[in-house]
Amino acid sequence: MNRAYKIPESVLVVIHTADLQVLMLERADRPGFWQSVTGSKDAPDEALRETARREVLEETGIVAQEGDLVDWGLANRYEIYPVWRHRYASGVTHNTEHVFGLQVPAGTLVRLAPREHLQFRWLPWREAADLCFSPSNAEAVLHLPQQLIAQA
Repeated sequence: MNRAYKIPESVLVVIHTADLQVLMLERADRPGFWQSVTGSKDAPDEALRETARREVLEETGIVAQEGDLVDWGLANRYEIYPVWRHRYASGVTHNTEHVFGLQVPAGTLVRLAPREHLQFRWLPWREAADLCFSPSNAEAVLHLPQQLIAQA
C-alpha cells in the first residue's frame, strides 16, 4: 500500500545465527550507515509480526515463517533523524520501534533490495552492535544473548 506519509510505528528485526552472528545491512541512501532490518507499518491495522515478516522478505529475501519471528517485548521511542522527517506527516517527530529476533541457519542466502542496501555482513554480535549507526539498533543487538537464554 502506497501512503503519502510513513506511519511512525516500525519494527527492527535482529537476524542472527545460533552462534550469535548478526546480519548487518549498509543503507543505500546513507553509505556507511549499518543497521538491522527495519521498516514501518504499511497500514495502521497491519500486525507488527506481519510488518517484520514483510520487511525481512523485502530487504533480505529471507522467508520468515509465522513462528520464526520472536517478539522480544522491547519497544524504543526515539526522535526521527531530521534527514528522514520529510517522510512523515508534518509535526511527527518521534517513532516507536518494536524489536523482533529471527534465528536463521548459518549460510542462509541473503538477497538485498538494491534500492535499500548496498551490502551485507555477518558479524559476531558485539562487532555488529559497534557497527550500528542507530543507538536503539545497537542496544537491541546487545540484548541478543539474553533473548536466546530467555527463549531456551
